Amino acid sequence: MTRLSTAFAKDHPALVTFVTAGDPTPAATAAILDALVAGGADVIELGMPFTDPMADGPAIQAANLRSLAAGTKTADILAIARAFRARHSETPLVLMGYANPMTIRGPEWFAEAARDAGVDGVICVDIPPEEDDALGPALRAAGIDLIRLATPTTDVARLPTVLDGASGFLYYVSVAGITGLQQAAQVSIDEAVSRLKAATDLPVAVGFGVRTPEQAAAIARVADGVVVGSAIVDLVAQYGTDAAEPVRGYIQSLSTAIKAAREEIALEIRQ
Repeated sequence: MTRLSTAFAKDHPALVTFVTAGDPTPAATAAILDALVAGGADVIELGMPFTDPMADGPAIQAANLRSLAAGTKTADILAIARAFRARHSETPLVLMGYANPMTIRGPEWFAEAARDAGVDGVICVDIPPEEDDALGPALRAAGIDLIRLATPTTDVARLPTVLDGASGFLYYVSVAGITGLQQAAQVSIDEAVSRLKAATDLPVAVGFGVRTPEQAAAIARVADGVVVGSAIVDLVAQYGTDAAEPVRGYIQSLSTAIKAAREEIALEIRQ
């Protein structure tokens, strides 16, 4: 069992959370990561800041700019990951970002550095599965899960390509758009999760646009995981270096709602 597989094997759907490394500063990120764990996050995605985050909306774009303005480098991100792993031996940590920072020194260098920092998985937004050889073999050789994205436009013909070489979990991007601005109708999420779970044994986590405990609970009734990012990033933008406690409280509200949703399902089954 890996840390990721253990996180998705719990008796409730996994709460997958995202923050940008180095936002508001590299030194402040540790307390925010600790707050995610304290609030009940099951998996943490640590965003690698990039100048052109094409899949991200205004909140995460601004977080990237704040982080880069604070001087965050790849070395800082790896140091943040390494220190996190020393403090939290069981919580999975996933690096999420774009190809340039991950491949500029060579995929083998990045994969080995991530492994040595205690990273469990990688999501690379802009390397399509058809170009897996740009990063996938190096990650797999290092024992790091390559987490792929499926979207509303991933049809039955392309889904096998997306799943080929994927591991850890499948991230379902519930809207055909950028992060943070909208959420898909629940009925479309229900239908998509059913279709994806019929095609893979990987856990399916749903993200993009999830903000409220009610939204998280609704997704938790059908999916294996709920991904929340922009709403957390907004709290960091609002509170800056004092964001840890507001983040902890918000994450706790999401975690409580997700667990309650699964308990409701179990009660319905028993009845």
